[in-house]
Amino acid sequence: MSIYKKIFKQTAIYGLAAVFPKVIGFFLVPFHTDLMQNNDYGQYSVIFSIMMFLNVILSFGMETAFFRFYNKRDDKKEVINNSLLFLCCTTLIFTVFSILTINYWADLLNIPIDILQYVLVILILDALVIVPFAKLRADQRPMFYSAIRMANVTIYTVLNIFFLYYLPILSSKYPDSIFSSIYVENYQVSYIFIANLIASLFTFLAFYKDYFTIKFKFNKELNKEMLKYSFPVMVGGLAFAINESFDKILLERLLPADIALSEVGKYAACYKLGLFMVLFRQAYTLGIEPFFFNYAKNDDAPTKYATITKYFTIFGSLIMLGVIVFSDILKVLFIRNESYWDAMSVVPLIILANLCMGIYTNLSVWYKLRDKTAVGAYISIMGAVFTLIFNYLLIPIWGYVGSAIATLIAYGSMMLVSYVMGQKQYPIPYEKKAIGGYMGLSILLSFVYFYCFRENYLVGITCILIFLGVIYKFENTIIKKIIKR
Repeated sequence: MSIYKKIFKQTAIYGLAAVFPKVIGFFLVPFHTDLMQNNDYGQYSVIFSIMMFLNVILSFGMETAFFRFYNKRDDKKEVINNSLLFLCCTTLIFTVFSILTINYWADLLNIPIDILQYVLVILILDALVIVPFAKLRADQRPMFYSAIRMANVTIYTVLNIFFLYYLPILSSKYPDSIFSSIYVENYQVSYIFIANLIASLFTFLAFYKDYFTIKFKFNKELNKEMLKYSFPVMVGGLAFAINESFDKILLERLLPADIALSEVGKYAACYKLGLFMVLFRQAYTLGIEPFFFNYAKNDDAPTKYATITKYFTIFGSLIMLGVIVFSDILKVLFIRNESYWDAMSVVPLIILANLCMGIYTNLSVWYKLRDKTAVGAYISIMGAVFTLIFNYLLIPIWGYVGSAIATLIAYGSMMLVSYVMGQKQYPIPYEKKAIGGYMGLSILLSFVYFYCFRENYLVGITCILIFLGVIYKFENTIIKKIIKR
């Protein structure tokens, strides 16, 4: 039990880094949607989606490669130095290229040039802290990691509240003050990215000492090995970014221009109700990825991986059912502007898609441990192809519901393909009947409730109790052990 206890402890602490920003972001949804029209919230969502895609390019898969080589090689300082030097060079190239072509990209992406400038600085600052953050995780320093992440989000949140709510009031009340001089009317989207920029600058300054330790001594052979490992990760990351964010971009491009941004805004707001599954998945990933690498040499590793996957599925399935049952209460609390509620029909699809993605994270252990990251890239590319194809096919018919279905198809296919391939390359004794049973029961109860008995909470709570009863019936031995400990 000590291994599971350690995983749980690290997942809980890392979870602060994942949960706190997402929860704060979730609480910002009613704040943003109250103060912004659907079109403005749609524009913000599209730009944020583009940023996600560019973040993957700038990271170049170096975070995962860093973990692998930091644990693999004796000279850990050399791994740190090489990683920092590489990202400094690629970020410099990106900076120069962006400055020279900024007008072209502003026109192509239909983004105001001032916002694009803020976005580029944010991307640069975020790229430069990838290795320092990865080092904290590799050294198992979750407390400091979480503290920096939480401080970043706190600054971002405070500045959002100041710029969007207090600044207009202060500007009006004190017309000759500094508040009036920095206030711009109808500038909400820009203010959000200015707040992001300042928060990213703080995070970079928290790690500035790391850059004073850089030695301009580059190990070309090590870099070649790391790039060979990281490039497929980056390709897979790009494919993942397509799966995660291109639905908003494609909605804007494929829907009629007069309603596109408004529909994106509705979809993006209701998409946020899938946050709880995303939080669980991300917190788990932060804690489990180092464990996968560190525990791989043990003889019982496959058995441990199988058990962990089973309990991830149980908890994930319970979260899915709970969120879907109470989604209409959550929408009143977090999306108070009723003009956004039209897109509530996507919530069950998005939550199920994220559960599939979480299970895929567990199943992906085999190709990471076998240094076959190219396989992960191929699987993600397959998912990205499905995302693009089904978005193009379904958006003109069903709008944002088509996007949600495309996301589910992409993540579900990735999960299934990874399982089939993994069992051939790195057999893990997954409890298939248990995993399939828990997940299938949760899906059945969730979808029957949402689409047949929605807002009948007597039925909804009964569904949750049925699922908990099934868990207890088959897992009572381990539950009693956990309670005793």
